[in-house]
Amino acid sequence: MERMRVRTDLALEARESFEGSETEVHGVIVEEEYDEERDIRVTRVRIESERGAKEMGKPMGRYLTLEAPGMASPDENYHREISECLASCLLELMGEPHAREVLVAGLGNRDVTPDALGPKAVSNLLITRHLIREYGKAAVGGEGVNAISGIVPGVMAQTGMETSEILQGVIDQTKPDLVIVIDALAARSTRRLSRTIQLTDTGIQPGSGVGNHRGSLTRESLGVPVIAIGMPTVVEAAAIIYDAQGSCERMPPHLNGMFVTPKNIDETVRQLSYTISEALNIAFFPRT
Repeated sequence: MERMRVRTDLALEARESFEGSETEVHGVIVEEEYDEERDIRVTRVRIESERGAKEMGKPMGRYLTLEAPGMASPDENYHREISECLASCLLELMGEPHAREVLVAGLGNRDVTPDALGPKAVSNLLITRHLIREYGKAAVGGEGVNAISGIVPGVMAQTGMETSEILQGVIDQTKPDLVIVIDALAARSTRRLSRTIQLTDTGIQPGSGVGNHRGSLTRESLGVPVIAIGMPTVVEAAAIIYDAQGSCERMPPHLNGMFVTPKNIDETVRQLSYTISEALNIAFFPRT
């Protein structure tokens, strides 16, 4: 059977595409951790060589993927556990905790439900930069507190500007120590829709999951460390057809480039955007 490389933003799925073959992916290390009690799996993929990056189709760096089959459920207590695990993953990528200036950018289009994850997540963040500048750190918890600012830069069709241009201007003015970008992703498998969250220290290229490549948001392009958080909300139609019949030879031409999203995506994005924002609030303000 042919091995098909369907578009995916998840490093875990890119690695899985090599399974079953005799080819090892040079310079790629995979570690898995499973919490049976909470039914949460965290997979760490480290791409440590240029060759591995080329074979995987992903930049060198660390990718942490959190999977929870019950993520789409409305259980608030379970979502709190997911947020706590996600906060731990974020702190792992950030390194030693200390007071930081952090800019959180919610990428995507608020008016397109599968693409509204980032804007909705930012709307639930605890924003403190303005309070610290006005009243000092004592007003929001003391010396160790993080100064958090947020922005929803929109998309080029709304602003006429690249997201990278907008963020670069904000960074030049506010000079954050770290940028966190939140965006909707594309998955290879339908079973990972709304059940998977990926974090990476490699940054992100907005729109890459649906073939709409925009300027990259990375440490190299923005001048500060960038951590990307994303959840797959769409899957390519070709992937569904491939799973059903083992090839895409008979796929109707009009389905090429089409993406599919679950029918309850509006409720899922609302719920999981809050889960992600709560994870950031836990990471930056441990006592909340």
